[in-house]
Amino acid sequence: MSTGPEFEVTWEQARQLAHQSADLASEITLPLNEAAGHVLSQDVLALGDMPPFAASRIDGWAVSGPGPWQRVGDALAGHEFVESLAAGECVHIATGAVMPNGATAALKDEESQVDGLSVIAIDGAAGLLDATGALPYFHDVRPSGYEAKAEEALIPKGTKLTPAIIGVAAAGGHDVLVVHRKLVVDVLVFGDELLTSGPSRDGKVRDSLGPQLPLWIDYIGAELNQVKLVADTLENHFEAISKSTADLIVTTGGTAAGPVDHLHNAIVDAGGNFIIDAVLVRPGYHQLMAKIGKQYLIGLPGNPQSAVIGLLSLAVPFISGANGQPIPELETCHISTTLKGPAREVRLALCSLENNIATPLEHLDSSMLRGFVKADGYAVLPPGGAESGQIVPWLNLP
Repeated sequence: MSTGPEFEVTWEQARQLAHQSADLASEITLPLNEAAGHVLSQDVLALGDMPPFAASRIDGWAVSGPGPWQRVGDALAGHEFVESLAAGECVHIATGAVMPNGATAALKDEESQVDGLSVIAIDGAAGLLDATGALPYFHDVRPSGYEAKAEEALIPKGTKLTPAIIGVAAAGGHDVLVVHRKLVVDVLVFGDELLTSGPSRDGKVRDSLGPQLPLWIDYIGAELNQVKLVADTLENHFEAISKSTADLIVTTGGTAAGPVDHLHNAIVDAGGNFIIDAVLVRPGYHQLMAKIGKQYLIGLPGNPQSAVIGLLSLAVPFISGANGQPIPELETCHISTTLKGPAREVRLALCSLENNIATPLEHLDSSMLRGFVKADGYAVLPPGGAESGQIVPWLNLP
């Protein structure tokens, strides 16, 4: 069947193999408004000091030397007050505005009292005045370069870009970012027994994987090309795989050795080599990974929970590897009750999580999806199971 698969690997070995197998995705340059969800392939450096000038932290007064201070003008954000302040003078200033030359501190509106053109410090600020009546130097002022100096690394490579992180890049002066190209994915759904609309009927069942897999592909950081329903014949399997031009083919169903499970033979006929051909995990034992030319294929079991576990086990580490990121680390939790597990395999138990205590949910059968309604993730039980209170790895769900 295969040209030498590692037939049964442990769950952790499967995650490592998937991660190590990925080729590093190529680099592309994108404008900021198109970069969300991509992963940086280079460090992002500050293109200048942040802020580039001494700026007020507050709405209030830029003051010079000891008070009381005489108001001589205004300094608004974006409009620099060009006159220098002499000792005993102040200007009304807005948050983020440039501190005038000669200014020694900033005084909050709510900590000041105005009498005509005269301003004095009251409340909390009054207690900070020194013997001469001056505030501490640069009190409530952000010095130039306070957040970052020019050429300082703001965002390390390997960071997935969120809206807030893109804001950091913009603040650093960037209009474009160099990121890894998202891998393109084809999803092939095998199964003559599947319906694409309405309830299950006439001996057939509603396909629940086809509708959710596009969202999963987006979640793992890849780009969906198509979802295609494929008939349960070797010819159709081979044709669908051979015609795919995607970087990664994700299939559902056909990973075992039943009478209509043609995936293994289709991979061999397409010239593929198996990387993984079974994983010691329940649910999800019959998941696989292969390389066909320059393409990769991840085969998910047809049972819904098994398929989700296959995605988290193989696809997530694979995409991380393609983006130059380390394999995702697992958190830990305490299991709330004793749970049995198979003798050889890791068991992933769907749980809710509160105060770091994982509570197993109902509807844990691999054919069921209902447990996801209240689930936060999976408790990863060692072979044989875990005792109540035992610390075990935790795998988050999105």
